[in-house]
Amino acid sequence: MNVIEAIRLRKSIRGYKPDPVPKEVLREVLETATRSPSALNAQPWEITVVSGEVLEDIKRGNVEMLACGAMPNPGVPTRPLEGVYKQRQVDLAIQLFQLMGIAREDRDKRAEWMQRGFRFFDAPAAIILSVDSSLDESRTQFDIGLITQTICLAALNYGLGTCIGVQGIMYPEVVRRFTGIPESKRITIAIAIGYPDWDFPANKLESKRESVESITTWCGFD
Repeated sequence: MNVIEAIRLRKSIRGYKPDPVPKEVLREVLETATRSPSALNAQPWEITVVSGEVLEDIKRGNVEMLACGAMPNPGVPTRPLEGVYKQRQVDLAIQLFQLMGIAREDRDKRAEWMQRGFRFFDAPAAIILSVDSSLDESRTQFDIGLITQTICLAALNYGLGTCIGVQGIMYPEVVRRFTGIPESKRITIAIAIGYPDWDFPANKLESKRESVESITTWCGFD
């Protein structure tokens, strides 16, 4: 698989087989991904890989916090989307709910779907990326985005699927409790990783992309 094929084939996987991912496979993925560029070669990423009982503890902790109505506390500030950006989010949700057979008025199924995100979509492993809190947030977020994409592309070489998300780390106190990530580190993003279950309906999703012409301004060309 070449780089172009990997970019075109990568998609968010929201249903996984229970098969564990060998540690050596994950190590090879990360060894490749750490070749990602970073500003001034700072390489700000700190990587925590969780599986087995530790991951199950985080999943349970997240769901318990969600069930009791605890306010999520993401490590990176976010704000709601608006305009065309919000519409793209809505369109994606409509596609997913149609594939999963979740009716708009079915609150129980919608709640269960939300829980899946806080359970890392039941993946057998997850990669959690952190940075030192002393580092500039805007610069390190760009660097974290670079290594995140590279991890997802490298994973394809091993038949693995991934899903980038913040739900699994929206209760950082839960993540810290079971991983030992200290308060001095800012938990920024998580990647669910495992072998895709291609029979899972949501994995059939092909999310839409805007055309290049609609988002590109060409300057200096004939």
